[in-house]
Amino acid sequence: MPIYGSLIVDGSPADVAVYVDGKKVGTSPLFVSELLIGTHKIRLEKDGYDKQEKTVQIAENQESMLEFTLSKETPKEAPKPLPNASFIGNQTFTVNGVSFTMVGVKGGTFTMGATSEQGSDADSDEKPTHQVTLSDYYIGETEVTQELWKAVMGSNPSYLSGTNLPVERVSWDDCQTFITKLNQLTGKNFRLPTEAEWEYAARGGQKSRGYKYAGSNTLSDVAWYTDNSGSKTHPVKQKQANELGLYDMSGNVWEWCQDWFGSYTSNAQTNPTGPSSGSNRVFRGGSWLSNAFGCRVASRGGNSPGARGNYLGFRVVLLP
Repeated sequence: MPIYGSLIVDGSPADVAVYVDGKKVGTSPLFVSELLIGTHKIRLEKDGYDKQEKTVQIAENQESMLEFTLSKETPKEAPKPLPNASFIGNQTFTVNGVSFTMVGVKGGTFTMGATSEQGSDADSDEKPTHQVTLSDYYIGETEVTQELWKAVMGSNPSYLSGTNLPVERVSWDDCQTFITKLNQLTGKNFRLPTEAEWEYAARGGQKSRGYKYAGSNTLSDVAWYTDNSGSKTHPVKQKQANELGLYDMSGNVWEWCQDWFGSYTSNAQTNPTGPSSGSNRVFRGGSWLSNAFGCRVASRGGNSPGARGNYLGFRVVLLP
């Protein structure tokens, strides 16, 4: 028969998220009852403060006390702007009666990959970190919706149907067909984002606050993922936007990128486009069925260009 103790968690500031062995159990001050005896890992998180991790020992029928003080988060150095980079605002386009917004992203230099806020979750394919410099570009405010896909293509391939739901069950190859038709309708040159463009935008560009996920260190604020999605996609723009005003870059559906999937190098790069060949195309951002690990801004995935799934969608990019 299991044997339990309990834990009291209190400290400064208040309303700190408390995780026991990786699972959120509430916010401080907090009384956690019926913890199995033995050693447990406690993680304490609050936006604007440095994360803290502690280990506690729970004894049979005893109340253990964990007191803490979180330090204010040190402001992170903003990415360096390109020389003479000019401000670019948002643009809205309309195709067959359906409008969509492209958010202006001012270029700059950032560190791509397994940066410090990714912590122990960082995977081997996110290393080594490397400096990337990007020019200005526009990126979709939201994932491409089923409404927009239908306006361009005349049909809807999605398994989970809904006007403002992200389109899914689209392969990388399908995205290229959509983009070709979108360009014919608009006279523009839309394309999929490069992996570097995707990550820079997800991190918030020059406005980045160094979050683990796209717009927050608290995933449920910005993402539909396995813990809150109810096993389905959700309409775009229901969760909090990131620093650039981009929605659902963590969660909802994975997003195809232009690049072939390949290993990182430590070399600094400017406007990289990934390997020249490969077998899998990159997708980023996690989905409604992903855990927190997959929704991080550094997390990477890939599949064959013809692969489809009700977890795979995309957003588009446009150069000024």
